[in-house]
Amino acid sequence: MRRMKTTPSKTTAPADDPEKSTDGAAVTEGPPTEGAPETGASGETGASGEAEASKEAQTFTQAEASNEAEADDLEPDDLEPDDLEPDPFTEARHGVGAGAAAVVSAALGVVALTGAWSGRVAAERETLMGQIQTAGGSSAAEQISAIYGDAWHTTALVNGVFAVLALLVGVFVLVRPAFGAPSDRPQPAWVRAVALAGVALGVLGVLISAGMYFDLFVPLPSPGAPAGG
Repeated sequence: MRRMKTTPSKTTAPADDPEKSTDGAAVTEGPPTEGAPETGASGETGASGEAEASKEAQTFTQAEASNEAEADDLEPDDLEPDDLEPDPFTEARHGVGAGAAAVVSAALGVVALTGAWSGRVAAERETLMGQIQTAGGSSAAEQISAIYGDAWHTTALVNGVFAVLALLVGVFVLVRPAFGAPSDRPQPAWVRAVALAGVALGVLGVLISAGMYFDLFVPLPSPGAPAGG
């Protein structure tokens, strides 16, 4: 039997170029290139997250700016913490002048009622002058008027001057808050009380001095009156 010689058929080896496929389409193998944008569902999720982060950052910035504006309104830069607290020295100085004037008014009213050393000195001077004038010989009525009457009237006049001063100073203290620059703190109650007392004493002193000067309370003795009571 004759042996037939067979030769193996040639098979086409696959192409060395991996990018070619049987259908002519390019095929790429290996991991995706770094930095390439993701597509599909993952790309949409990343974009949504970035948008939400941007909105949150913008909201935080607006809230922070609002808080800073409120802090500026509550604590202005031109005011220091010490300015917001009341100064004890300022509180102590408030009403010192008015209080002193009120005390002076009350003291003048007391002097007008009790008499001052200046009134006694003036009365003694008038008595001495009356004695000198009547030394050469005068009637009893002239001696009474020159020695006693003039001294009595001088005392009343001096007391009346003190009473008028007490009245004027007291009225000034009471009406002072109505004039000038308005104050944020009212006048202390004790100042008004003392000033009102000075006004009352001044009015009483004026009335008593007027009665003494015009001989309304006690008239001058007459020459024909008996010496004893």
